[in-house]
Amino acid sequence: MDQIKTGELIRHFRTEMKLTQKQLAERINVSDKAVSKWELGNGCPDISLLAALAEVFGTDVQVLLSGEIDKNESEKGNMKKIKFYVCSNCGNIITATSDAAVTCCGNKLFPAEPRKAEENERLNVEDIGGEWYISSDHEMTKEHYITFAAYVSDSSIMMFKQYPEWNLQFNLPMYRSGRLMWYCTKCGLLYQDIRPERK
Repeated sequence: MDQIKTGELIRHFRTEMKLTQKQLAERINVSDKAVSKWELGNGCPDISLLAALAEVFGTDVQVLLSGEIDKNESEKGNMKKIKFYVCSNCGNIITATSDAAVTCCGNKLFPAEPRKAEENERLNVEDIGGEWYISSDHEMTKEHYITFAAYVSDSSIMMFKQYPEWNLQFNLPMYRSGRLMWYCTKCGLLYQDIRPERK
């Protein structure tokens, strides 16, 4: 822990929340002199206080330890930059619109790398009068299947969980354009772009 960086970060969070040193100190049961000492970089909070500090600031202990906030400003809130984290142990699916520290079943997860689907891998997309009917002949066995499919537009995401021995099929409201994404247990994360046909 870099005490100067951590101190600056504590000060940043405290002032952003409009708390005095005394008010922060009272929330975590320390003296205001201790808070002042940390903010000046003359010492660090005891490890036993980090969880309480993180809770007050609405952040993570790792952020306090690193002394840095990674704001990911360029990707903040942009659904087209969505990342899918898939746990190979339990099948949990976690999404984030920018890089995140994600763990599941005791393992650190990394975002799945999307790959544009080849012609023979693409999902079938059929216009059925104001909706898209999405289907696939993809194998759906316990060893090899699509675990989820998602439709991503610039401002929203719709996700459809899939299970072995189901036929992949679902209806989707027809938007102006977007991206279909799906995760196969063997092939990984694939995508294809879709848009309504102009009449």
